[in-house]
Amino acid sequence: MTELSAAALRGAVDLSSLRNRPAASDQPATGGSSPLIVQVTDATFPQILELSQTVPIVVDLAASWSGPSTQLTPVLEKVVLGLAGRVVLAEVDVDANPQLAQGFRAQSIPMVVALVAGQPVPLFNGALPEEQIREVLGQLLELASQHGVTGTVPVEDAEETATEPVERELPPLHQAAFDAIEAGDYAAAISAYEKALAENPRDEDARAGLGQVRLLNRTQGLDLQEVRAAAAAAPTDVDAQFAVADLDVAGGHVDDAFARLLDLFAVVPPEEKGRVRERLVELFGLVGDADPRVGAARKRLAALLF
Repeated sequence: MTELSAAALRGAVDLSSLRNRPAASDQPATGGSSPLIVQVTDATFPQILELSQTVPIVVDLAASWSGPSTQLTPVLEKVVLGLAGRVVLAEVDVDANPQLAQGFRAQSIPMVVALVAGQPVPLFNGALPEEQIREVLGQLLELASQHGVTGTVPVEDAEETATEPVERELPPLHQAAFDAIEAGDYAAAISAYEKALAENPRDEDARAGLGQVRLLNRTQGLDLQEVRAAAAAAPTDVDAQFAVADLDVAGGHVDDAFARLLDLFAVVPPEEKGRVRERLVELFGLVGDADPRVGAARKRLAALLF
């Protein structure tokens, strides 16, 4: 991990369009049980930017469909709570807040950036172990101190909150899947979720988890440049196009993934159309039917089918 430096405060991302937005006083940044964890929107971002003049902000750009995001966010929350008010965690749903995603130039999800005195500081992409996150935030506090950002957010019983987090107990097969994901054993996680669905076909959490871990399994070890080159060299190779689409979804480029597969569906021979349709439907389920991009892609698929 590269050590953070004062130079990181210059030119990392362009937040000018967000900085200049009027603060929405009737739409405050909100959080859960702790003022150290807030959910931030395009409208409420100016409040967080102002708070970064006093205390460093860690911005977690995440998405519900991203397996690494679901792994990372609870760890970030734990580490931030343990710092007892010296850091605030701002959680951003990139799908619901596209201006923030664009402003931070989020090329892959999750992406973690800090704000110090209104200036962005890139931290890391993807899920990291807890100990490494503690190290990064320790460096962030040192950098903030160099720029005079040494305030704290008052929290009652901060130490107790940090040491005694409330965790929801998972069903056994869900816990087995989560443990397998933590260990990097995606095949075992897939098996656990499949068993959970066999026992209860209406288990939507298992269905969502299965889609996420299948995506993780397919993209593990792939090199984006190599995959894109292979797809460009063989535009009708179904597997080559699948690989790029998977990486696009994992990186948050959902529209690109859908467009690629819909274009592919239009040109492949009839015997391949079923495979392409199945992958599209799987990715629709992963992103979620409530997402407008899914609705638009479904309409185009229906037009291509009929």
